[in-house]
Amino acid sequence: MNLHIMNGAIIRANIIWANIIVSIKSFYREKTVVFFRLAFPVILILVFGTIFMERDNEIFELSIQDLNRTPSSEKLVEAIRLSKRFKMTPVPPAADAKQYAKANKRNLIVIIPKDFEMSLMQKMGSNDFDTAVSLTQLYDPGSFGVTTKIGVLDMVLAGINQEMSGKPPLIVPEPVSVLKKKYRFIEFFVPGVIAMAVMTASLFGAVNVNAELLQKGVIRKLCTTPITRMDWILSNVFYQFILAVLSTAVMLLVSYIVFNVNLEINAWLVVFVALDVFSFVGLGMILTRVAKEAESASAAADALMFPMMFLSGTFFPVEMMPEFLQKFARVLPLYYVNEGLRAAMVAADHMAALKCALFIGAFAAVVFVLGTMITTLGGETA
Repeated sequence: MNLHIMNGAIIRANIIWANIIVSIKSFYREKTVVFFRLAFPVILILVFGTIFMERDNEIFELSIQDLNRTPSSEKLVEAIRLSKRFKMTPVPPAADAKQYAKANKRNLIVIIPKDFEMSLMQKMGSNDFDTAVSLTQLYDPGSFGVTTKIGVLDMVLAGINQEMSGKPPLIVPEPVSVLKKKYRFIEFFVPGVIAMAVMTASLFGAVNVNAELLQKGVIRKLCTTPITRMDWILSNVFYQFILAVLSTAVMLLVSYIVFNVNLEINAWLVVFVALDVFSFVGLGMILTRVAKEAESASAAADALMFPMMFLSGTFFPVEMMPEFLQKFARVLPLYYVNEGLRAAMVAADHMAALKCALFIGAFAAVVFVLGTMITTLGGETA
């Protein structure tokens, strides 16, 4: 009896493995599929990593129009330059600042007023530091990043004010990070791209393969072979998992070589990749059964994928969104894959990773079991 069971298990394993091999051969023959599965996530990492690399030390463009042209205004301009946070561009005093900003596409111009030195001398002579000498900041509120630039300029001017007054600040912040180490944007970004890439490939892999084969009648013909429904499903899941591991390895390798990322690589990475695969293969099987035509199934997959891609914290923190969207994001399965990977790879917070794994694990179990129950292979039903 035991020998019969063992032989049956070996036969099933051979059937599953043979189907995986066929899927892998079909994969590398399709150059477009290979590109979007392996190269496209890497391109995302390279593009966004290059754009946002070393934002803490970013040098900003700053235009200054000195209407005062005195030693005091020159010292102020020099002090801003010495902060090494700005690339300075002088604006001719005779120019109309608004017209200059529009013509030269400047999103921030600092205007030193004509009475700057006189006002400054009066304040310092009377030891009056309760009121300030105004500098006009002419800015474009619709320009991306101008708020950050103004914030950096305010910090630089605050330091200059402190040096001029000679008074130390009454309240000094002492930053203490909750993380063991400081991380850059690229370290935040890579786990999100891994989660997104695995989600996209698993969802569309299940939808496209099953829907297309079902529509063409290939699935029906498979019932004449020894393969069973569970063999078919498991071979597809293992195939998607193998490609997910390969894709993840390529993304991490490029990230380490190009950006020298500092990420924790541990067992949680494999856990979340597996849960990601099971979750979205399960969703794909459900969509294939609900929308029986390949085109309809793909459209339904798009409708599910794009909200999760942009609202689950893949490209930016969820906390940046309005509160009602944050609540929506926290019911999306991809959110917990993103948060779990970042907890494990960035914060090394195993308890947070466990909580996310439990949530996405429960979701994966429900959708995968449901998808398995409603999937048919030829005439076989649940």
